[in-house]
Amino acid sequence: MQVNKERMLTEFKEIVAIPCHTLQERPVFDYLKAKLEGLGFTVEEDGAGEQLGGNCGNLWGFLPGNKPGAVRVLLSAHMDGVEPCGGTIVVQRDGMLYSDGTTILGGDDKSGVEGILEGLRLLQKSGAEHGDIQVLFTIAEEGGVNGSRCMDKSRLRADVGYALDGEGAPGEIVIGAPGQYKYKIAIHGKTAHGGLEPEKGINAVMLAAKALADVKRYGRIDEETTANIGIIGGGVATNVVPDLVTIEGDARSRNNEKLLAIRDEIVNTIVSSAEKYGAKAEAQVDHKYSSFLVAKDSLVVELAQKACEAHGFTSVVDLTGGGSDANFINAYGVPCVILGTGMSNVHTVGEYIKEEDLYNSALMVYGILRAAAEK
Repeated sequence: MQVNKERMLTEFKEIVAIPCHTLQERPVFDYLKAKLEGLGFTVEEDGAGEQLGGNCGNLWGFLPGNKPGAVRVLLSAHMDGVEPCGGTIVVQRDGMLYSDGTTILGGDDKSGVEGILEGLRLLQKSGAEHGDIQVLFTIAEEGGVNGSRCMDKSRLRADVGYALDGEGAPGEIVIGAPGQYKYKIAIHGKTAHGGLEPEKGINAVMLAAKALADVKRYGRIDEETTANIGIIGGGVATNVVPDLVTIEGDARSRNNEKLLAIRDEIVNTIVSSAEKYGAKAEAQVDHKYSSFLVAKDSLVVELAQKACEAHGFTSVVDLTGGGSDANFINAYGVPCVILGTGMSNVHTVGEYIKEEDLYNSALMVYGILRAAAEK
């Protein structure tokens, strides 16, 4: 089975040109709704957008199977992109796709979206039997995986799930990802005039610096655990002793005990150190998502490997250090892995993708649906 390369390229260019700002995904939603309905899917929208303050919810598509007892498959990708996005002009050069440098390309995650659409068309063109197929295009994946967190999980009706949102080439099968906590710590000092009476103030900036210096472990903790202090802010003028500094960071691990330990270590160190040096400190901790680990010999991995075998792709079972919609799909009861689509240099205007990888993502989808029907 051959993909229609011209159709895929044309459609990919159309999709990445559509504005897709997080929580403003309605134009993409409407475009994809029409595409799925054209493929015979029943399409619905959940209330995630209302919960998050967006202009649309997650898009759900359902196509009943024509082979009783076949494995039911969920295919997922996200509709939003990081800034600057929308209005993307795709540049083709030497078998690669780039933007013109003024926006991201949008392969994250429109390569996943396009792989799903073309994979479904290949299945229908083949006339092959298949089980129930469910498609989930999510909102607000960027900046916190919030769309899938707020999904209507009662709508899930699949045995296995595939999130097409990985940076590896088609054939990469990511079976595990970390959980994440974010924290924000406010350090309160005391304001005063920096030139007339600085001795009456408590400088929150200096005390925050001392507290941060007491943090001994950050960055790469071990092979499955990381911690990052990413934002610090405070102060209003150079002649005013600053009375407030905020520190924001996150901790991630595929091991829940390690995750809790490094979270507590960093937060408690900053809070206790700030207080030791004369400030007051308050911490807010937010559990963003839980880790997941799918067994290498599970059905969801087996079907993906069969798709690789069918199309001559090298199967690579891997782990990742980032979160995705797969974290919540797993948490809500559907075993889900992340599939590589070949996207590279994501979240930058230097993002690119090989044309071959774009086409092969559709073959992975088609191969999985065929393998699911044969199981």
